[in-house]
Amino acid sequence: MKKIPRMIAAALMLALLLSTAGCGSADGKTRLTFQIWDVFQRPGMQAMCDAYTAKHPDVVIDVQVTNWNEYWTKLEASAESNTMPDIYWMHTDRILYYADFGILADLTDLYDGEDPNYYQNHFSEISIGNASGTDGRIYGVPKDKDNVVLVYNMEMFDAAGVAYPDETWTWDDMLAASQEIYDKTGNYGYLAYNDEQLGYWNFVYQNGGYILDENNRYAGYSEPATVEAVKYYVDIQKNEWCPDQSYFAETSPGVTFYSEKGAMFLEGSWNLLPNLDNYPDMVGKWDIAVLPKAPNPQQGDGRAVISNGLCYSTAAKGKKLDVVKDVLRFFGSEEGQRIQGESGAAIPAYLGLEDSWGGCFDKYSYRLSAEKCFDQFEYSVQFINNAARRKWKAAVSDEMVRIYNGADIETSLAKMNEIADSYIKD
Repeated sequence: MKKIPRMIAAALMLALLLSTAGCGSADGKTRLTFQIWDVFQRPGMQAMCDAYTAKHPDVVIDVQVTNWNEYWTKLEASAESNTMPDIYWMHTDRILYYADFGILADLTDLYDGEDPNYYQNHFSEISIGNASGTDGRIYGVPKDKDNVVLVYNMEMFDAAGVAYPDETWTWDDMLAASQEIYDKTGNYGYLAYNDEQLGYWNFVYQNGGYILDENNRYAGYSEPATVEAVKYYVDIQKNEWCPDQSYFAETSPGVTFYSEKGAMFLEGSWNLLPNLDNYPDMVGKWDIAVLPKAPNPQQGDGRAVISNGLCYSTAAKGKKLDVVKDVLRFFGSEEGQRIQGESGAAIPAYLGLEDSWGGCFDKYSYRLSAEKCFDQFEYSVQFINNAARRKWKAAVSDEMVRIYNGADIETSLAKMNEIADSYIKD
């Protein structure tokens, strides 16, 4: 076998070293990869990166978009091989898994040089909770926050002579309006499909029930207030104006609504701007309201809404950790969060910057009532999660499908409770 000449071998080795260097490249710049899963938010993430690199021209950040399912497959594979992206979005559903296995860098002290109480001073308890591990340490810089709103078709309400939803509405008002709209227009009313954050979870907490207790340890599926709320929500599909779950298996509530066949459904704040872009013919025909409250809650005032939010994370063993942490400090700064909001990507997690996102609706022919999202943060409930949820989530969801298919609700909820609690370790 012919040997490679020493000079060529040396040159090849140098090229290899440059291509794999932990903190640099041939032009002396530090190149970072930033992985996300939502193409709609890419411009906002790029604008934020551009603002950072304008101040730090020795850093280049490559924003990469991967679809949701592929994202987690690739991230887990890269974690196993220690080749994770330099920066990546982390979801509440997954953060405990990654943090508890020591994969994520501890960012609790990220702002200590600026303000030891930075997180507490600029982010809500929910945002901090969404970025924390089971040990209470912070493993991500809070990115955004969301909640769920009632989306309604104004033209259908007008045609049926029904007043628009407002803060006085209860579940019963929503059902009465649905019947009236169906009788007058032939369109579906409220589209009650089987979902957690965009469905029955909100009803449970409005009624004073819970999915997990305040310590995120024990399940509350069999609590009387939870049982009552689930029964109320599931029974909605028994009305002629609400499709059953076999319908939703083929046609999503969003498609039904924007096809002008349904009057109301629950939607996440993260989808409002994309829906205005995706359905231009519907602009001006729909608006949003706060969620109707429970009419006779077993506890509380009947108001609650599930709130979630992403965070920016990095690997504990990242080769460029010092540079990445500086980028993350900027992402969590007022300037970085404002850029995200003004881009329309999402409601900033940074307290007081909500209207930077709300102003994005001004470019349409009317401004959607974005402030309704902000009003609900006062009574938001953190997205339901604990370290074991990834193990019991599928089984509990399967049991919920059985409920929709006619299984006894109390029996099934008791089983769901048993499944979730079976993973508790004393």
